[in-house]
Amino acid sequence: MKKYLLPSLKLTLVLLLICSVIYPLFIAAVGKLSPGGGNGETVKVNGKVVGYALIGQKFTDDKYFWSRPSAVDYNAAGSAGSNKGPTNPDYLKQVQDRIDTFLVHNPGIKKEEIPAELVTASGSGEDPDLSPAAARIQVKRISVIRKIDESKLYALVDQHTQGPLLGFLGPSKVNVLKLNVALDNLK
Repeated sequence: MKKYLLPSLKLTLVLLLICSVIYPLFIAAVGKLSPGGGNGETVKVNGKVVGYALIGQKFTDDKYFWSRPSAVDYNAAGSAGSNKGPTNPDYLKQVQDRIDTFLVHNPGIKKEEIPAELVTASGSGEDPDLSPAAARIQVKRISVIRKIDESKLYALVDQHTQGPLLGFLGPSKVNVLKLNVALDNLK
């Protein structure tokens, strides 16, 4: 038994050093080299933080591009989906209410034209992005309210569209917070 005790203690100390000191310091260093320095990628306007680029924000005013709905009302501390199945009556009513609200605020749009992400929450409830189609379908409403030519708004959406990762992994997307900040800065 004594012959195994010393090697076991040595192994325990080595693993303790690796797992409790070296690995956390390595992860902290990688975080400091990432955008935002490990504190998240903040979006600032006039030097003031208005939000985080990787956490969904609530935009429901007609003069802005609306965000994807959130099952947790955009509370990052309680990130979660609704856990309701696609045939759950409460879920179906909630989606129908979102469709009806969208149609009221976007006259001329047909129900079939509404991208799914504008009426369904993401799995985390914190998705900061929309598809380019979901942003473009809102252009007419914003154009009328802000009295901005639609072509300028389409160009703005195109400027803020990020292609798939490495050109083929995932869909194209538009960060709603960054798009709305740019919309406010549009002359």
